[in-house]
Amino acid sequence: MNKQQIKYYIVSLISVVAGILLDQYTKFLAVTHLKDQSPYIIIKNVFELNYLENKGAAFGIMQNQRWFFVVSFVVVILIIFLLYIKLPTFQRFIPLHICSALIVAGAIGNLIDRVRLGYVVDFFYFSLIDFPIFNVADIFVVIGVITLAIVILFVYTEKELDDILSFRKTNQNKG
Repeated sequence: MNKQQIKYYIVSLISVVAGILLDQYTKFLAVTHLKDQSPYIIIKNVFELNYLENKGAAFGIMQNQRWFFVVSFVVVILIIFLLYIKLPTFQRFIPLHICSALIVAGAIGNLIDRVRLGYVVDFFYFSLIDFPIFNVADIFVVIGVITLAIVILFVYTEKELDDILSFRKTNQNKG
């Protein structure tokens, strides 16, 4: 492992930990200030803070499937980790490093809730469009996945992606 790889791993680890801490802190604030309270209106008929204990997945589907979610999150995190260690460590691939860190931070943030509480604490609510209530970890995952899709479709070549996904040896020092 070279210095460039170590630097990327350390920065990514710090980013993931910071993301998890931010997520957990905002959930702590939601429990402390919103649980058993009326919604806190930020912009009337548009956006509010509204406490919810979500025992399902996105949009409330698959309620009470705690262990399915725990196992799924662990598998996703392991897959991302295996792909991450294969990512080249030059500037062209920084977007993939960022996407990986966002997705992992969000997945671990919600995994902590599921293991510790049996549900995920959600609290952001866009009442204008009646969008399902969500949290900071969800934001990380959505931004990470959307950005990942965009860069896969429009930035990287098929060969670059094949090299990463096939686990062939790539040249870490070019770029």
